[in-house]
Amino acid sequence: MYPNPLKARLQAGETILGTVLPVPSPQLTGMLLAAKPDFLWIDLEHSPFGTESLGAIPVQARAKGVAPMIRVAWNDPALIKKAYDVGAVAVMVPQITTAEQAVLAVRYAKYPPLGERGLSPNWVLTAGEDWNHVLKTANDETVLVVQIESQQAYENLDEIMKVPGIDVLLVGPLDMSASVGTISDTGSPQVQAIMKDVAARLKGSPIAAGTTLGDVNEIKEKLEWGYRFMNVGSAFSYGAAQVKANLEELRS
Repeated sequence: MYPNPLKARLQAGETILGTVLPVPSPQLTGMLLAAKPDFLWIDLEHSPFGTESLGAIPVQARAKGVAPMIRVAWNDPALIKKAYDVGAVAVMVPQITTAEQAVLAVRYAKYPPLGERGLSPNWVLTAGEDWNHVLKTANDETVLVVQIESQQAYENLDEIMKVPGIDVLLVGPLDMSASVGTISDTGSPQVQAIMKDVAARLKGSPIAAGTTLGDVNEIKEKLEWGYRFMNVGSAFSYGAAQVKANLEELRS
């Protein structure tokens, strides 16, 4: 269960594929874990719930060798700390636009001497892991994902890439579409050009290019571009689409 191999696999240059856990349900978590994703994305940015709703779900994922990744609502030390303390292997920080903001995210994510995160990982008690061992080695397991979601962030990419401690730069296509003036059109030439360039500039660096998509053909394209940290849709969107298709077929 500990350490989760996500960071080591990223450092080895492997392609990482995960999916979204849309609601904090242990039953749905179990079903998704059976699909064997590399990570399980738990979104606390746009969802109406917080870490108190997750219970032992991150530990449930860890027990199956899957990395729980929590996206916090903002680049806030209290939110980042609570996400890791409830069991996240990876924390995703949205709306990073400058190197200075990225430096703060690293500081909030790491224990001293690399950062200033307070020490009390409560998930360890639930998991039955060795408290002292986790405290001493957590910085080696901790994965930090920062989101690039605006034209400004893209223009500052070179400086953000220089910040030590970032493991993944994840392009948010939807917010990026709004920033470049094509709101909701993630397939616009402007968004696609940025996505292609980000992957090209990160290739060969210690930072993985990441993004989130639902269409399998588009996912394959982005993997060919050099993305190697990929969220593959959501059980909600995939499941609802299949139900719709089945109903339409039966009614025809």
